Amino acid sequence: MSETNGNRAAAGPEAEETYVLRLGGMALRNGLLIHGPTSWAAAARDPEGEIQVASGPKPALAPDLAVRVPLLRGPLRLAEAFLLIPTVRMKLRSARLPFEDVRVIAAMLIASSASRALRRKKASAAGELVQAALGLAPAMVALSDRNLAAYHGVEHKAIGAYEAGSDDPASATKEHERCGSNLVAPMLVLSAAGQLLLERALEEPGPVARAAVGVASASLAAEMFAWSERNPGTAAAKAFHRPGHEIQRLIATKEPTPEQLEVGVAALREILRVEQEADGERTAGDPAPAT
Repeated sequence: MSETNGNRAAAGPEAEETYVLRLGGMALRNGLLIHGPTSWAAAARDPEGEIQVASGPKPALAPDLAVRVPLLRGPLRLAEAFLLIPTVRMKLRSARLPFEDVRVIAAMLIASSASRALRRKKASAAGELVQAALGLAPAMVALSDRNLAAYHGVEHKAIGAYEAGSDDPASATKEHERCGSNLVAPMLVLSAAGQLLLERALEEPGPVARAAVGVASASLAAEMFAWSERNPGTAAAKAFHRPGHEIQRLIATKEPTPEQLEVGVAALREILRVEQEADGERTAGDPAPAT
């Protein structure tokens, strides 16, 4: 995640400057969740075919601390996402989350059992890489659902079109530079390397030590992500984004239908509305300037 919440953009030298919010999101099985600097909004199509919308304030965990201590950005954003999910589910009853599938739950259990079995064997680079990859199995099973992959495409198209100043999400690509898939490759490598070093440093690493290595891997991957976004033209940044782009293109996203794009537009309109209201409340609460 970037340290900023948006940026200034203008269509030309005489155009009015506009503020482009920094938006993120998560695909639902029947809709889309979008979050902005302060709020979230979600839209989902219910069994009757109607689009239901909900929104609210976004949980924020130590935002000032995250700015001062860069390595905390990744874990804090991840924790905020986990806190947000049950709130969205309660406020938007028609929403269906990515893991609300018996196949995904089964994949979680199988991956966990396989990982524990591999832990009993002698540590090796290949073994640690396999264990790290097992953690991706539930996500891959979830994305085998075409609707979820299509709504992932909706997420990228809706946000990408907004950032480009377009009202037509269908014209945007289904791949996006800020997708979490860009973290997959670095997290796999960092996690495998970290666990291998841990195995060599400690005779029997405990769960706390392993969890600490996992958090450190996620933190370093998030910092690499942030650096690549600040330096998009460099060869290193392009190499960093390449695996994630291919994951999106081949596996993680599908071209959505017009009906699915309609749900995405509803979520985008709602997040822009609530963020505008939140900005108005903050402005109204500012002290009057001294005269």
